[in-house]
This record gives sequence, structure tokens and C-alpha cells, in this order.
Amino acid sequence: MEKVSQPETGQWKTQLEKISSISEIYFSKIHHMREETLKLSREIIRNSALSIRASHRSQFDQAKSHLTKSEHQLKTIIDICNENPEVYHSRFIQDAQKEYVEASLTLAFLTNSSMPELEMFSINPAAYLNGLAEAVGELRRYILDQLRKKVPLPYENLLVLMDDIYTLLASIDYPDAITNNLRRNTDIARSIMEKTRGDLTAASINQTLSSQTFIDQHHD
Repeated sequence: MEKVSQPETGQWKTQLEKISSISEIYFSKIHHMREETLKLSREIIRNSALSIRASHRSQFDQAKSHLTKSEHQLKTIIDICNENPEVYHSRFIQDAQKEYVEASLTLAFLTNSSMPELEMFSINPAAYLNGLAEAVGELRRYILDQLRKKVPLPYENLLVLMDDIYTLLASIDYPDAITNNLRRNTDIARSIMEKTRGDLTAASINQTLSSQTFIDQHHD
């Protein structure tokens, strides 16, 4: 039987030191990238929130300005993660993408302009769809604000838009692990849509009754 030669202890030690060195370089690089992109992601979320607030105040130029800042930050994240895509697919980056999408859609819906393309800034489809789901809540907020101000708007068209969004979201039938809990946000969007439908129906009935009362008073 042929005798198997055993490596010397010194050889193992050399190999372990090499593994340690390579691992240290790798993790140090990933950690640095993660810290950079985490900071940028927080700034994106902040600018997106400011954009949504500006949109609801009809400060659309300011809303766009905040979005432009977020877009620059998204591009920077792509450049940083170019060599290590595993960092790019981190949950906190997808959360930042989702907030950017929500803010972009809010501005688009309130200004009757085109929706942002899914391919922009390599946005993950799950992040886009979850941002779309949360934009339904911003539509409700806008509708209620305008109803309180008694602003005449094509409310039915906005309700149809909410319904179209829900129909799209409900058609995505994949595990939550892939879609980042899209099913839950879809259920929330449906609830928001139904509440808004009820509010618009009640407002329409009240307007009809008020008009009838006005006519009756003047007829008498």
C-alpha cells in the first residue's frame, strides 16, 4: 500500500495565513462599500420623503429637485457596487429604490406626467412594485386633500388609476422572499382603494343632497 505523504505543519500555517489575508481584504472592501451605500441609501430615503411632501404642497419644481438628488445618489451606488453586485442587492438599497419610486410616481400622478421607467438606475422590479403599491396611499392623501378644499377634479379617473395599479399588483403571484412582501403591500393598497371609493361616494352623495337642498330652498 502506497504511503500518503503528509504536509508539514508550516505549510498549513502558510495556507491559513493566505486564506486569512484574502478574507480580510474581501470583507474590508465589502464593509467599506456597504457603509458608503448605506449612507447614500439614507439620503435617498430622506430626499424622496421631501419630494413627496413638496408634491402634496404643489411645489413641483422643488419636488423634482429632491428627486434629482436621489437620482445622482442612485447612480453613485451603481458605480460603487459595479464590482460587487451582492452589495447592490442588499435590502437597504432596495428600500431606498422603493422610496425613490414612490416619490417619482407621486410627482408623476399629481402632475399628469409619465411614470418613471422600470429600467431606470437598474431598479429591482420588487422595489418598483412595492413603491407603486405605496404610491396608492399618496393618491388617497391627494384625493382627500382636494375633497376638503372642494377642488373639482376628475376623481373617478384617479380611482380608476388606483384600481389599475391594484390589478397589476394582484397579478404578481410569486413568493414573498422574491417580491419583498409585495402581497402584504398589495392587500394594503386594496384596502386604501376601497376606503377612497367609499369617501368619494359619500362626497358625491353629500354634494347631491346639498344641491337639492339649495334648489328646494330657492324654489320655496
